[in-house]
Amino acid sequence: MFGSFIEHMGRCVYGGVYEPGHPTADEDGLRRDVLELTRELGVSVVRYPGGNFVSGYRWEDGVGPAADRPRRLDLAWKTIETNAFGLDEFMRWARAADVEPMMAVNLGTRGVQEACDLLEYANHPGGTHFSDLRRKYGAEEPYGIRLWCLGNELDGPWQVGHKTADEYGRLAAKTARAMKMIDPSVSLVACGSSNRGMPTFAAWEATVLEHTYEHVDYISAHTYYDPSDGDRPSILASAVDMDAFIREVVATADHVAAKQRHKRRLMVSFDEWNVWYQQRLQADLGRRGWVEAPALIEDTFTATDAVVVGDLLVTLLRHADRVGVACQAQLVNVIAPIRTINGGPARRQSIFHPFALNARYARGTVLRTEPVGPSHDTARYGEVSSVDTVAVYDEETGGLVVFAVNRGGDDIRLDIDLRGLPGLAGAEHLALDAGTEPDAVNTADDPDRVVPRARERPSVDAGRSAVRLLPASWNLIRYHLPTSETP
Repeated sequence: MFGSFIEHMGRCVYGGVYEPGHPTADEDGLRRDVLELTRELGVSVVRYPGGNFVSGYRWEDGVGPAADRPRRLDLAWKTIETNAFGLDEFMRWARAADVEPMMAVNLGTRGVQEACDLLEYANHPGGTHFSDLRRKYGAEEPYGIRLWCLGNELDGPWQVGHKTADEYGRLAAKTARAMKMIDPSVSLVACGSSNRGMPTFAAWEATVLEHTYEHVDYISAHTYYDPSDGDRPSILASAVDMDAFIREVVATADHVAAKQRHKRRLMVSFDEWNVWYQQRLQADLGRRGWVEAPALIEDTFTATDAVVVGDLLVTLLRHADRVGVACQAQLVNVIAPIRTINGGPARRQSIFHPFALNARYARGTVLRTEPVGPSHDTARYGEVSSVDTVAVYDEETGGLVVFAVNRGGDDIRLDIDLRGLPGLAGAEHLALDAGTEPDAVNTADDPDRVVPRARERPSVDAGRSAVRLLPASWNLIRYHLPTSETP
């Protein structure tokens, strides 16, 4: 659920996770300061190497002696790829960051054989060409990568190797069958729609799954929400769209299951999601020629953006019965919670904080909540509930955490009925507030301007509790059993 994403795009890799010569770099060129923040963020799984980049990527370019690796044109982002960082470096980084790897294979310009070769290199113990090549290059033991994406966004005309749903579905099914012959333990993700607004949305999923349902474990979903038009009430309600997106993808998958008589339920891999000022991308791409690792969509996120991210996390948690993987895009520099300066420090963006607190405290079983309260109008989504909530119960400690977002412009009192979990006491209430300074950002000079602040500890009386939600705010409200935790 608390995954992230590293793509060979902009400064996510070069100058982000990898910068030989940086004061904090280890012997592999990995930035220790970024590793530290990744662990603090609580990331569980990281998708690599793309993204659009993977649709033209030759994975063999990124293994072996660095001096022998070819420089290539990356058509996705109009850059020169040095291949100094590849699969082996990524796996060393993943182990240092204590995250699970999620690999994507190129089904844009390549196909079944290349995907099988990569899987053999990564997961086969030895005694074959590609597994012995991995051992020759220093990785004696197989990587055991469990999660694999069968391409990326191939419904999109911008994609290198763009395909129709039938073309992609047939190729994905063939690739999935072959990969599971090599390693039956892998879990595979078929490409869903690039976003809910695609003209082929739902029809794409239905056609692809008719080819692949029996061979894959997940169908992917991607979405980004753009605040560029300044419509603040609408951007604060973005989770309404994500909620509908998930329900519609699940309904489509279940329709195919019924049609083909499958008993197994397919899960959703929501492996790209975030806030993104998308109008800046074309300007970034159009102003330069072929260069290495340019600064690309390095959005600076506001307090409002952090509230939106917190609400998107509420939605993902609410659908935890069907969302099996989720990856915020991306980890460093490129629309990311972590920003770096080449040769300088790394810092937390505003969106870092709701993600880190969710990853830390959302442990246990998600409890569906049905808040009853006020609503308000938005230009983009019509009438929306002003309050969005989800709760997570930790069976081991007996603790409960409620995540609540006030999307509206007024203070709201939230009454929480805790009688189903007797004995709880209030532990803490943290709030990230965008009501007073909606455009506040964290900078190198003021890195902690936008952070969650402690509010009055919630009290519990006869199994009921009440807290005040500030306008346009994300809130974490924790309760505990007094014997299990000191407040």
